[in-house]
Amino acid sequence: MKTVWEKLDKDGVKAVMDFNEEYRQFLTKSKTERTFVTNTEAFALENGFKSFDSFQELKAGDRVYVVNRKKNIMMLVVGEEPMNKGVNVLGAHIDSPRMDLKQKPLYEKDGIAFFDTHYYGGIKKYQWVARPLALVGVVAKKDGTVVDINIGDKPGDPVVGVSDLLIHLAQKQLQKTGATVIEGEKLDLTVASRPKKEVEEEAVKAFLLDLLQEQYGIDEEDFLSAEIEVVPAGEARDYGLDRSMILGYGHDDKVCAYTSVRAINEIKTPKRTSVLILTDKEEIGSVGATGAHSDFFEHVMVRALEKQGFTKMTDLYDLYENSYMLSIDVSAGYDSNYAEAFEARNSAYLGKGVCFNKYTGARGKSGSNDASAEFMAKVRKVMDENDVVFQTAELGAVDVGGGGTIAYILAEKNMDVIDAGIAVQNMHAPDEVVSKVDVYEAYRAYFAFLKDMQ
Repeated sequence: MKTVWEKLDKDGVKAVMDFNEEYRQFLTKSKTERTFVTNTEAFALENGFKSFDSFQELKAGDRVYVVNRKKNIMMLVVGEEPMNKGVNVLGAHIDSPRMDLKQKPLYEKDGIAFFDTHYYGGIKKYQWVARPLALVGVVAKKDGTVVDINIGDKPGDPVVGVSDLLIHLAQKQLQKTGATVIEGEKLDLTVASRPKKEVEEEAVKAFLLDLLQEQYGIDEEDFLSAEIEVVPAGEARDYGLDRSMILGYGHDDKVCAYTSVRAINEIKTPKRTSVLILTDKEEIGSVGATGAHSDFFEHVMVRALEKQGFTKMTDLYDLYENSYMLSIDVSAGYDSNYAEAFEARNSAYLGKGVCFNKYTGARGKSGSNDASAEFMAKVRKVMDENDVVFQTAELGAVDVGGGGTIAYILAEKNMDVIDAGIAVQNMHAPDEVVSKVDVYEAYRAYFAFLKDMQ
């Protein structure tokens, strides 16, 4: 079998297309970690999940969720076995490469108002110029109110962008390397050009500040306590004349996060407790209170054990030692236009199913989890028994590059962990590409893992 498409009948194709249309719409409205958590919480409530704090005890079949600082969410479906006998975990990240506004972003120069930015995560900076961008985030005011910002994605919204030098004057610019053709401090957003009447200095900035005060009740000082992300404007789109793919911002790693949310929702009363954790900050090292290095996961597990009557530290250690985890993050999709960057036999291909990376890392597996052979065998068995189409891959040719995931962080707690994701082309670009059959097959794989991994 060459691709998943070839095993599908008419009903199978419809299931793939319907699922992906729901994903496409969810991705469009969930471009930041905050919006992803908000929309996931709404989905959880609609499907019978209840807040963790509302449970005095946890029993089989309970559907539970907990949110951390509006940037993490965990979902649990409690199993028949006590949790210290082990749980099945899915873990993804919901942050994506982007630009953030600096704390003092607004300035005017030569009759144009700009927002100064700092890019977040690994990006090719030249990909972010001369394209429509949106502003999504929050402004926290000193009185405790928080103002939601979403400009550029709603119908009729204005957009912003980073200008580029016209080709007619770009001879010197084009002599630079790809890494420097656009420098980080050049990634400033054009945001206004209309001056305020009867203002002699910084009249455009003054007009914009009046507008922000009128529409959002914020002033310039409020940017000091704002988190505003600069993301591509517009909706995710069907890609290819056959509509077999999706082009959109943030597939890395929201495609794995969404499919895992859908998978855990299908779990009813499992033998082992099903756990999903969605983390922040993976693109900058999984740091901070909302990254995978945070103790948030451990705190929830301790409290969950307590609600089952287990209060010893050894109960937590037993949970870790007996647990299985899929670190669900995307893999580099083979691109024949750049074949020299891949090793063809060990690459992930669009359309060939969910992808398992026994190890990631860079060059000599540096920074990798490297799952055990025994655990990989268990995973293979579950996939085969559930007729899940899967492939295995490395992240590019050995000496070319590499990358990391959250796998090693959870593995350090003495859990069996392997990476399992979806092949993506254009990874970390403003518009990434996935195959619809891979999206659906990942959902099936995650459901099978939660249901049957013992």
